[in-house]
Amino acid sequence: MDDVRRSSDHGPLAGFTVGVTAARRADELGALLQRRGAVVLHAPALRIVPLADDSELMAATKRIVAQAPDVVVATTAIGFRGWIEAAEGWGLGDGLLERLRGVELLARGPKVKGAVRAAGLTERWSPSSESMAEVLDRLLEQGVEGRRIAVQLHGEPLPGFVEALRQGGAEVVGVPVYRWLPPEDIGPVDRMLDAAVSRGVDALTFTSAPAAVSLLGRAEERGMLPELLAAFGHDVLPACVGPVTAVPLQARGVDTVQPERFRLGPLVQLLCRELPARARALPVAGYRLEIRGHAVLVDGELRAVPPAGMSLLRALARRPGWVVPRAELLRALPGTGRDEHAVETAMARLRTSLGAPKLIQTVVKRGYRLALDPATDAKYTDTDDTAGGVGGAGA
Repeated sequence: MDDVRRSSDHGPLAGFTVGVTAARRADELGALLQRRGAVVLHAPALRIVPLADDSELMAATKRIVAQAPDVVVATTAIGFRGWIEAAEGWGLGDGLLERLRGVELLARGPKVKGAVRAAGLTERWSPSSESMAEVLDRLLEQGVEGRRIAVQLHGEPLPGFVEALRQGGAEVVGVPVYRWLPPEDIGPVDRMLDAAVSRGVDALTFTSAPAAVSLLGRAEERGMLPELLAAFGHDVLPACVGPVTAVPLQARGVDTVQPERFRLGPLVQLLCRELPARARALPVAGYRLEIRGHAVLVDGELRAVPPAGMSLLRALARRPGWVVPRAELLRALPGTGRDEHAVETAMARLRTSLGAPKLIQTVVKRGYRLALDPATDAKYTDTDDTAGGVGGAGA
């Protein structure tokens, strides 16, 4: 069957749907997720103002060319390269490079060092941790009072960094190498929000704080913020590339996961560990049944399940081994009205999808149950049938 794959054929994210909110490098992140088996839903929560069109960057560049700062902090490789290229397009390239040769140039991490050296410059220092906190500590230890410090911003806030420098007496010149604006087409964001609150995605990824702010803001505009926060609290995993990105979510009381290294690769590796670990696995009728977002693993075989079938399966798995009445299962089905025949139809399709009909037992005149293995029945069921437990099983 086309919808059945052995465990050796599918990746660790097979059966899961992951939302990508990024505007920049979204294709790269999506490809990494898809190669590991995920279905990717992309909805850029922001758009980026091109560097050459950004009047704020031009103004900051002119200020630096006119009056050299004492220190320049370069924070991202792509932003630094783009800054130099934009300055050249405005006829300010030579003047900017000349100024940068005469200042204390700090580069956050090896990629930024590479961009600095590619421009014919040499950094004075770079932190081993790639951390802006370490850069700040160095500057404050040296003393910043009366010094003019240019900080390359990269589309998102640097909480406490600029404020700490100013409190120390420094004059800070922000260099906004690119700016975030709301997306021109809000439709994909709305569809992402709808999917999140309906549990149609298993995780949402964030690679910038403004993307998180934008998504939360749009949810609030639509009156969906409580539902979105509830989804983050239980079923939808919010995964951030680093602690700065996580700040807007944490401010709303959302617990996030973050990789130790603030890169796309480690972010994907984190999801490869976290999502399978959150999947429900049960011993049922001699099989190992693992319930994922939109698919099921049956003894390691990946089997696609229609949305209605997944709704039924999740309802049964909430009380494995217990009889779940048809009326309750009907309520679990999306938009089916009051006809319990819809449960029978969806159940038949679910059994076909699973490829092992005996996983789900029909309990005559009562409902359905997952056929939990006898050795583990006591863990999940009440042995007293009058309490609504195992009950008799039919064909």
